[in-house]
Amino acid sequence: MSTATSFPHVVGLLLTGTLGLLSPHGHAQTRVIEWVSTTPTAAWVKQSAPAASSTGAADVTVNLQQPQQTITGFGACFNELGWTSLSALGAADREKIMRELFAPGVGANFTICRMPVGANDFSRDWYSYDETPGDFAMTNFSIANDEQTLIPFIKNAQRYRPALQLWASPWSPPTWMKYNHHYAAAAVLPEYRKVFPTLAENGLAVDKQGKEGHNLFIQEDKYLEAYALYFSKFIDAYKQQGITVGMVMPQNEFNSAQVFPSCPWTATGLARFVGYLGPQMQQRKVDVFFGTMERAKEALVDTVLRDPRSAKYIKGVGFQWAGKGAIAGIHQRYPELALYQSEQECGDGKNDWKYCTYTWDLMKQYLGNGANSYLYWNISLKKGGISRWGWSQNSLVTVDETAHTYQFNHEYYLLKHLSHYVQPGAKRLATSGAFTNLLAFQNPDKSVVLVAQNETNTDQPVRLRVGTQTLAPVLKANSFNTLVLK
Repeated sequence: MSTATSFPHVVGLLLTGTLGLLSPHGHAQTRVIEWVSTTPTAAWVKQSAPAASSTGAADVTVNLQQPQQTITGFGACFNELGWTSLSALGAADREKIMRELFAPGVGANFTICRMPVGANDFSRDWYSYDETPGDFAMTNFSIANDEQTLIPFIKNAQRYRPALQLWASPWSPPTWMKYNHHYAAAAVLPEYRKVFPTLAENGLAVDKQGKEGHNLFIQEDKYLEAYALYFSKFIDAYKQQGITVGMVMPQNEFNSAQVFPSCPWTATGLARFVGYLGPQMQQRKVDVFFGTMERAKEALVDTVLRDPRSAKYIKGVGFQWAGKGAIAGIHQRYPELALYQSEQECGDGKNDWKYCTYTWDLMKQYLGNGANSYLYWNISLKKGGISRWGWSQNSLVTVDETAHTYQFNHEYYLLKHLSHYVQPGAKRLATSGAFTNLLAFQNPDKSVVLVAQNETNTDQPVRLRVGTQTLAPVLKANSFNTLVLK
């Protein structure tokens, strides 16, 4: 998988064993078990099948008769610095990585990914598809910039996963559509540099900043109509490239004024815009989700779902960052609504085990409260993970452009513990018992996937009851584990 040796891994078929279980009709059947574990020093290691046990109470019971939400899939985001980092490698290594990420049955099995509409914080620089002031007819619309980065990135992935699902959101509209006529919504203040000394200047004046709870997008019909056309041109232009975008969200982190491309909106402002956007997307058979939601404020979602201008078009909601605090309530009130974890929290560029364990907590929070999809953020970054605007983030892959080598990071293997085995269409399963540090799923083929962590510094025996049988694996210290019952 990698030319690097700093993060060991094991390649090969998983060792299998058998366990007798009863079918729902009472007939005996044999299920094959696969078990793989990851620790800070050894990733993706095959384990011998755990013994079955017939004595003692279970620490956790997986309820096969209590399916929860349907899983759409797992993935990450295509952004420009992801492609420029991979481009620092030789073609053979780059293809190894893309195959590992996207080829069915090989590695991560990614089935759904996000992409930006124009620039984001991990672009090479600011750009939009039409920076001609007053071009309401989008005469000068062009995705030429993306032909250098995003389009080859996505097409490379499609070679391994032709049916890859894509959805998109903007970080900022064209600058002439905003009251401040600038791509950013926050000035680079001195106090920011105390936290991020390498923060890049963006040139925005303090009196031109946006703020939460206010619309920075110009709230006039001709601008809203033009922006809906902008989305349509984007969908059509990518379609001409052989790339189908199946869903859009109108604004990334619509509450946040950022020093990078950003644009605060009110929920009411977005509801109004969706009234223009919805018909355009409907004509193109593209779904509209509300988001992305980065605040723990359920009322913001309620506003859009209940507004007659937008309600009929909204098919789902995307949550990220502090939005994780709103997903449970929204899922309870709107149980049929599609919910995405739209961007994993990004880390600090260290890609260490500590953040990997935090990522597991995020997975449990989102998937345990109704998320249908889980998406990582950066696929690949150069060593240090530094953005155009001067701070570092984590990535699934780190590229050393000097040595022309790469490595898969801890979080990649954790994500793979789910995405390699949990198929689109799987149901999350309810569990009960004293041991809660796990997630359980049942695939359409009826295989059961258990993902469990032992966060302690000693090996931990756990009794897992599935159906009529109980497994008794001993989880290695400080490990993530996937057990598959087929």
